[in-house]
Parts: sequence; structure tokens; C-alpha cells
Amino acid sequence: MSVITTLMSLKQKRFCLWVPAVVVSITACDFLLTGAPDDADLFDAPIPGLTTEQLAAFVRGDAAFGRRFSAAEGLGPIFNAAACGDCHSGDGRGRPENILTRISLGTDPALALGGPQIQDKAIPGAIPEDVPGGVDISLRLPPPVFGVGFIEAIPEAAILANADEFDGDGDGISGRPNWVLAADFVPTSEPGAGPGLQLGRFSRKGQVSTLLQQSVEAYHQDMGITTDFLPEENVNPQSGRSTLAADHAPDPELSAAEVRAVVDYLRMLAPPAPGEDTPQRQRGSDLFTQVSCDGCHVREFRTGPSTIAALADQRVVLYSDLLLHDMGDALADNRPDGSADGREWKTPPLWGLRIARDFLNGDLFLLHDGRATSIAEAIEFHGGEALASRNAYLSLGAEDQDALVEFVRSR
Repeated sequence: MSVITTLMSLKQKRFCLWVPAVVVSITACDFLLTGAPDDADLFDAPIPGLTTEQLAAFVRGDAAFGRRFSAAEGLGPIFNAAACGDCHSGDGRGRPENILTRISLGTDPALALGGPQIQDKAIPGAIPEDVPGGVDISLRLPPPVFGVGFIEAIPEAAILANADEFDGDGDGISGRPNWVLAADFVPTSEPGAGPGLQLGRFSRKGQVSTLLQQSVEAYHQDMGITTDFLPEENVNPQSGRSTLAADHAPDPELSAAEVRAVVDYLRMLAPPAPGEDTPQRQRGSDLFTQVSCDGCHVREFRTGPSTIAALADQRVVLYSDLLLHDMGDALADNRPDGSADGREWKTPPLWGLRIARDFLNGDLFLLHDGRATSIAEAIEFHGGEALASRNAYLSLGAEDQDALVEFVRSR
């Protein structure tokens, strides 16, 4: 007999009959399986090497991440989604139907008009927000949440080693960090917290430095769930505070313990493994370097120390430098975030592309707003610092273009 919350992997949980008993025979459970996917083919598998206690925490956090809120439990009064998974499909890439709308007026996040994010849904008795006129609009596809524990554990110095803000080497690529202030509610014990400017690692423009802040603000902005960290409801300024009368759940609606359970879960979520090498993929890998894709999509880092031993001193093959780059007019949204301007985006990691379509009904949505539905199309939208690489890709023959795309698709 084995304790299910510590010895049963998420892949078994999804493909095995779930029973309310605390213990279950793993061999009996395996009898019900018709062939569960390998952990490398999942977006919600734990990183290897976790302790029994950490695996138990992982499963608790997974349950909290999957919790669907009702109005009685605090959903709203204005919101975008009722559960974390509504935005993060299978913990992976989002879909256009759950895209988020951010607004700004120049350098102002337009808080008086409903910014930084428009909540387009409301519980009964409340009024959802509309996008006001005259503002800059930035559509944001929810990013993947796997692998963020590795990103958190990469030493700051390793990331800054790739920064070249003024293009000192003359290669046309001038990645720079997004320096941000951690929210006041984040304890200084959290990685990426503390006084003064911190290195932004998370979200589309790297405007968040800590996983705790990312999670707390997602509950508050995306679901309208108050927590011990942000105990006051998000108000629709277009309708006044009268909307709050519709929300009868006492604040805070979620404990710090449950928030931290979700943060622990995110830290321990493993990125999917890349596909096996083939001659075509190896050719594509060579071309990836030849056209300087890895000038921004840096192939790998190594983590430093971590309170989770399984995250420490690990090779991280994410294909991102985690820095900001000017991506040109076509991708500009005119919305600043932290020190990022309206033309800059953080290089998105490429890991997980190999299985992304499996969790999106066969579809693929790329770039910050999901406008590209194929890797080739995403490359063609690249401009600014990536223009030379885009043009080099387009100058390749059809077979070489296919090889490069196949390499990226296999990550």
C-alpha cells in the first residue's frame, strides 16, 4: 500500500480512477491504466528528485491551482476567469478566448479608467469593465507556468552576463534587464524580493520579480480573489464602489497558506523534455545558431543554490535570455511595464513547444497576443533587434527553413 499524495505522480492521477481513500495500491491503479503519457509529455509533472514531503506539497498545490471559485467563495465581483487553469491550458500555453487586456495612457497604467487589466466578467449584481476609449491596448496571452522554479533559481549574474544594453559588440542585439520593485506585500525572504530594484523574470515583459507576487496578483486581477497579501477587492472605477455590494464573501477570501501552496506547486512544475535528435533537427539546430536565433533565445543556463535541492545546480535548457528586446513596430503595444517600454518584450522560452498542440486541441498560438499560429509565422513577425535573424531565416532555402522550424517545434 502506498500513500497517494506522496507516491502517485500527476500522470497517474489523471489517467487512473481517483478514489477518496487516503491509501491505494499502485499496482491496482496501474491495472486501470490504458497507457499514461510519460512525464516528459506533460505540462503538470513534478521536477525529478523531490522528497516525499515535497511531492505531497506538489499535489496539494496542484489541487489549489485547479480550484474553481464560485461567487459564494469570493469570485469577483469583477474577474476574467474562475480558476487558474482557465487561463493556463493544461498549465501550458493559453488560447485567444482567455486572452487578457491591459490598458495604459502613455506611461500611465490608466488605473483611473480600469487599468492595468480590464476585467470583462462579473458576478450577478456587479458590472464588468469595458475598454475605455483613447487608451493604448495590449492583449496578453497567459504564459506557461511550468519551469518557473528553474527560472527563479538562475543566478542574477548569469542573466546579466548576456545583457548588452548599448550593443557594445555591434551585433544588433541589445538585451537589457527589466529592473522592477517587488510589491510591498512580498516578504524579503522570497527570491526576487527586498528593498530597491530587483531583476524582473516573470510575465511577458519581465515586470514581476517574484513568484509570490505573480500568484497573488493573478488571484486578485484575474479572479477577483482577495488574499492575506491583497485583502481589498478590485473595484470597477467605471461603476464606482457600488459593485462591491454584490460580493458577499468575507475578505480575505483565500489564506496565505493556500497561496503559498500554489507557489510551491509552480516552483516544482517540470518543463517538458525536448524531442529526440534527428538529422533534420540537428541541421535545424545548426541553422538556429547560423541565423543568430540564439542571440536572444539563449539555449541554456545553470541554476544556483535553492531551498529545493532538486532545483539547485541544474542545467536549464529554456531558449531565452530572460532579457528585454525591442521587437519592432509590428509587435509594439505602446504599454510600459516596469522599465520596459512599449516596443520591448522579454524573450519567451521555447521549451514546451513539442507538446503544446496536444493541450490546445491541435492549435498553436504564439507571441504575446497569440496572433501567430505557426512557428514560421511567429518568426516572420520578428522585427527590431530580431530583424536580421528574421531576414536570414527568410533567405534560407525551403528545406533549411523546414529544418529550423522542426528544431524549434521539437523543443
